[in-house]
Amino acid sequence: MKYLDPKADLTFKKVFGEHPDLVISLLNALLPFETHEDEIKEVEYLPAELVPETPLRKNSIVDVRCRDGLGRQFIVEMQMVWSPEFEQRVLFNAAKAYVRQIDAGEEYHLLEPVYSLNLVNEIFESKLPEYYHYYRMVHVEHTDRVIDGLHLVFVELPKFTPHTFTEKKMQVLWLRYLTEINEKTNNVPEDLLANPDIRKAVTQIEESAFSPSQLYSYEQFWDLISVEKTLFNSGKREGIAEGIAEGIAKGIAKGRAEGEHSKQIEIARKMKAHGLALPDIVKLTGLTEREIAGL
Repeated sequence: MKYLDPKADLTFKKVFGEHPDLVISLLNALLPFETHEDEIKEVEYLPAELVPETPLRKNSIVDVRCRDGLGRQFIVEMQMVWSPEFEQRVLFNAAKAYVRQIDAGEEYHLLEPVYSLNLVNEIFESKLPEYYHYYRMVHVEHTDRVIDGLHLVFVELPKFTPHTFTEKKMQVLWLRYLTEINEKTNNVPEDLLANPDIRKAVTQIEESAFSPSQLYSYEQFWDLISVEKTLFNSGKREGIAEGIAEGIAKGIAKGRAEGEHSKQIEIARKMKAHGLALPDIVKLTGLTEREIAGL
């Protein structure tokens, strides 16, 4: 049996955006609910936000949104490429979801908490050993005093290693599901399949469950992620924030200055493969038409 990586756009949305029981299981496992009574019992899906078509946002962020019977909203994001601006972006989106709950003139007591769960496929807190980061609004001196409303959770997937503590068994199982299964997996560990939620999630990412066109879309997703990582790692933080045209120009300029001509060639090759017009590739990469035509 062959499997696809559950972190991709196609698979993540299939598993967690089409099966309420699975997204409930994931949220209950990874969100910081204090008691079982606080856990989610049922959800309805909400429309996904339109993501601006800029690098590291168009392709590298996959999100699922839902609301439970108590009115609490949940935003689940898979972030494939990390940028320092993402923490502010997550806060902005959670705050936006929070204020949209009521119209002008309505009572504030109608507001319900918003939980943002962000699964990050890169390490961004290199100085901290923990993979799990929970943010909320607390009193600086008396941390038991909390203003409820926004709950932001970030999980650094590359830092995760399985443990055997039983009180967080489902958290471990879901993180193993997200980190251990990919295209190289031939046999899923039996202890994962022993759990009915994980077993169901595994069946959703069997390669045989997808059509040829879906598999092509899946491959395109990883190609685009590779391009975005290349651009970002070429020193394009400022360009990313300003948009694709200016961002690529700045990143490529720095790449050329550092003698990374091979990276420009690879970027142009993938742009060409995805149908970008030759004049646009020339403009964005700084390569000549002859160089691009020969790719």
